[in-house]
Amino acid sequence: MPISSKDLLHDEVASTVETTNEVETELSIHPDWKLPQEDIYSFQFLNIECSPLLPNQLSISGIKIEEPENNEGSWKRTVFIRHSMDKTIELKETTLALLDHHDQVIGRKQINLKEVGKLPPNSSRPWVIAFSQKELNVGEKPENGWKVVFQLKPSQRKHSLDLDEKWQKTLPSKDIEDLKSLVNRLERPKVSEVNLLGLKAATRENGDVQLIILIRNGSEKTVNLEKVPLVLEDATGDVLAKASFTPKDLKVKANTSKPWVFIFPQSMLIKESYSLDKWKVYMPKK
Repeated sequence: MPISSKDLLHDEVASTVETTNEVETELSIHPDWKLPQEDIYSFQFLNIECSPLLPNQLSISGIKIEEPENNEGSWKRTVFIRHSMDKTIELKETTLALLDHHDQVIGRKQINLKEVGKLPPNSSRPWVIAFSQKELNVGEKPENGWKVVFQLKPSQRKHSLDLDEKWQKTLPSKDIEDLKSLVNRLERPKVSEVNLLGLKAATRENGDVQLIILIRNGSEKTVNLEKVPLVLEDATGDVLAKASFTPKDLKVKANTSKPWVFIFPQSMLIKESYSLDKWKVYMPKK
């Protein structure tokens, strides 16, 4: 489960070359590891079996699990720590999660990966990660298909588009790409901030005013909006309508932006004559 190097290496500069060419990682043994040639051959073979990465990615590939000798011992996972940057990198403290074959979290560990050492460009380094009993949610050895992955906080991830399933099915692919591009260009919301960005306003044939609003969640938790009070101003800055909406299943995932449609019925409009060439929508202050 590769991640972008930008998500973890905030002070590192990834390659500026934009390409989708796959990168094969080369085996790199830690200088302090004194291994017999037979083990090195084994690691070389296992590394060749790993899937290639796209440029500027970090990934952890599992190799084997060693069971503890007693109930209080640690489960040792041998893994490859891999990256596809064209420069030497050094990892820092981060959180790793252990997933079972259903991708359910069965363990979590805070670890300083600086001990792994400096990783040469486009390299794959074997390493042993020990999960203590306190760091595991299970007592039995997981089945084949387990993974160790980088677990990023939502605030560490790139702010992204959260599109409702109905929108995914009905919106043209170009419109979806345009929305993604817009979200990428906008400055991300502050942590713990939820704000609105008006995308489109139009008067329908029956006189209702339809708004498409981008709801931007900068917090580290999913926001469930059961009530959405809105104030709409027209081109002159006058309040055109006020309403409190109760949308069904409006949940905006952590660190994402979700577009949503709100409709002000004609009966709620304060003015008969108005212009939406310019407009503004916001939540009223409490």
